[in-house]
Amino acid sequence: MSNNFFEASVGLHTVRDFLRFAISRFNQEKLSFGHGSSNAYDEAAYLILHTLHLPLDNLEPFLDARLTDGERTELLHLIRQRVEQRIPLAYLTHEAFLGDFSFYVDERVIVPRSFIAELLREQLSPWVIDPDTATSVLDLCTGSGCLAIVAAHAFQNAQIDAVDLSTDAIAVAERNVTDYNLGNRINLIESDLLSSLGDKKYDIIISNPPYVDAESVSALPGEYLHEPTLALGSGDDGLDATRIILDHAAKHLTDNGILIVEIGHNREVLEAAYPDLPFTWMEVSAGDQFVFMLHKNDLL
Repeated sequence: MSNNFFEASVGLHTVRDFLRFAISRFNQEKLSFGHGSSNAYDEAAYLILHTLHLPLDNLEPFLDARLTDGERTELLHLIRQRVEQRIPLAYLTHEAFLGDFSFYVDERVIVPRSFIAELLREQLSPWVIDPDTATSVLDLCTGSGCLAIVAAHAFQNAQIDAVDLSTDAIAVAERNVTDYNLGNRINLIESDLLSSLGDKKYDIIISNPPYVDAESVSALPGEYLHEPTLALGSGDDGLDATRIILDHAAKHLTDNGILIVEIGHNREVLEAAYPDLPFTWMEVSAGDQFVFMLHKNDLL
């Protein structure tokens, strides 16, 4: 691999050259693309455009542009890290996206990838009839603060509490909250799920908690091993955190409050564990298997 990169440093000159080289290497090494892109082309194009400070949606005009020696060195270094260390691209560029929102990320937080963001873009319609009446939102396991920030834009009259157990994650979330000038609306709280919230109540609780079961954690591609273990696994069946949320959420919901939780591929296991709970499975781009909703009365 090292020899290949040494040879490439001599033979690559244009954006087109680097695009072809990166795609070839990404495919050759069978990288995993689960952190924002789904294929080698998209990942290579984004890496090149981001590194060269070019518009992310307009590759074509720059394909035959020649790179400076410094640009060539920087791109080769990043491609090499992606291939040889399998570092997720978001950690190399320190940028991740949820829809139109971008966030700073590093290895202190999981790379944002939540279906709940899709639902927030629709202001949780039709389950929230009037978004202006939502005045309090809780984001459990906030990580980088991404869902709290999207929620603040979806519910303009709401104060948001964003909770995480990790001090490191809270630090990253604080940076993103500051970048979006939302410090007056988003309150960051270090807490083990709901344990430090006292008697606070919320109109909406959202959570993308750890939900990977033990068997799946052991089989994850190398890219995922760069993410905080705390943010991935949740017991043998992946439901440890979700159980705690279900046990305690009701006392933190207002009378008409709703709970929305993402659980990965655990729908069957969850329904078997809670046969009496009337889960509403919310439709997202990947189907209706991944995010559930419950009203406070359902939990009682």
